[in-house]
Amino acid sequence: MELRTIAQYARALRPTLPAEVFAPAWSRVLWLPFHAAVIATVAWALAGGHVPAVLWPVASIVIGCCLAGITFLGHETLHGGVVRGRRAIRIVGWFGFLPFTVSPTLWTAWHNRVHHNHCGQPGKDPDMYPTLIEYQTQRTARWMADHFGLGRRRLLSLASLLFGFTGQSQQMLWKARERGILTPGLHRRAIFEMLLGVAFWATVAVLVGFVPFLFVYVIPLVVANTIVMSFIMTNHNLSPLTPVNDPLVNSLSVRLPRVLEWLTLDFGFHVEHHLFPTISTRHGRVIRDALRVHFPNRYQSLPLTTALVQLYRTARVYRDDTTLIDPPSGRTFPTLTPRE
Repeated sequence: MELRTIAQYARALRPTLPAEVFAPAWSRVLWLPFHAAVIATVAWALAGGHVPAVLWPVASIVIGCCLAGITFLGHETLHGGVVRGRRAIRIVGWFGFLPFTVSPTLWTAWHNRVHHNHCGQPGKDPDMYPTLIEYQTQRTARWMADHFGLGRRRLLSLASLLFGFTGQSQQMLWKARERGILTPGLHRRAIFEMLLGVAFWATVAVLVGFVPFLFVYVIPLVVANTIVMSFIMTNHNLSPLTPVNDPLVNSLSVRLPRVLEWLTLDFGFHVEHHLFPTISTRHGRVIRDALRVHFPNRYQSLPLTTALVQLYRTARVYRDDTTLIDPPSGRTFPTLTPRE
């Protein structure tokens, strides 16, 4: 299959999109005080003993969903899809990634610059699983595939959903300087921004107490990890490696019931996002409709649950660009590929 660049797709699609699609989605900022109010109210109720003990896990799930929602807002904001101005973007972005204490400086370098510019490219995209050669020659790559990748029908692999984004973001922070993602100065700033987040949650722990903190933050963080990682892993990890950054080949959009798409800020429109990363995913349907008209056989989308099941049943090592392999057993699985 002939691979195409983002620029080639953009030239075909941009003239067909309405002008308002390219404007910042200012109203999305309102999600931040909404989620913060829900979290603060539930946390106060838990810490004050106003919630029956049997409902504490339910309260944690509610907080976890809000933490995930704030993270989706942070992602969109740091791409420039919500507010304009570097300072405003950084402030809203810091609060957006506060649930995971991810530094905006780290995220814009790791995700916006490196991942988006080299998506699906082996050895360049930090979010892709290893090739077979990397698996055979690098201990870290082997550990990641064997112990930190959803797949191979291993129940233990579900831990990558429960703790994956926390683990990946910490790994990226401490490896960013070594991998050339951040300069020494920016790396120090990223650590400082992360420590500010840690200080915030430490303060919350002191205010609410140890046991309530488990239900106010620790358990909700697992919930948020699960939600966020369900999207992150399905976005690319069933797709081929591509020497050319072709989002209609190396990326996958996922579908949910409309109300859940609204609550997750339409994050599932991921092919659309990689084509126009600075556009709010609020406009994902408009871009999807244009893609279905111009590239009907290349556009790929699955229900989120279907994609997760496929991840669980397949392996996370690339034998070649379009074949996944489980090295211990030798079993192979095809990646998703467009019909064209």
